[in-house]
Parts: sequence; structure tokens; C-alpha cells
Amino acid sequence: MISRNLRLTFPEAQVAEPVIYHVVKDFDVIPSIRRAAIENHFGWMIVEFKGEATALDAAISYLEGLGVEVSRAEGDILAG
Repeated sequence: MISRNLRLTFPEAQVAEPVIYHVVKDFDVIPSIRRAAIENHFGWMIVEFKGEATALDAAISYLEGLGVEVSRAEGDILAG
């Protein structure tokens, strides 16, 4: 099992959708939300995903397919 620290930026169309639920259920990825700010028209989240490399890659592809911007999170990540 590996982990990746990511910054997810959600477009308005995805802010109210249960995308993290689908990442967990459909890709068997364990999320640990470190920081987040979700509003009506925009949202971002710093999250650590743990899982198998192929599952993480598939989950990231799923998110990107929804229009969620995915980038590496650097610095200022709360240790858990």
C-alpha cells in the first residue's frame, strides 16, 4: 500500500457530488482529509489517499474525468 498527498480542486458542477464516496467504494482507496474549503461554487481539498498504485491511478483518472483538478500537495500538510 502506498500513499499520495493530493490537492483536489472541484468545479461548481462537482462541489455537491459525493466524489470521495465513489473513490472509496469504487476504487478501494482510503482517504484522509487534511484540509478543505467547500463553498457553493468552488471547493478544494488536501487529501492523503492510501491504496494500491493501480487503484490510486484509477481513482485519480476518475476524478480528472469529472473535471476535478488533481495536483500534488506540497508543504503545510497536517501529519496524521
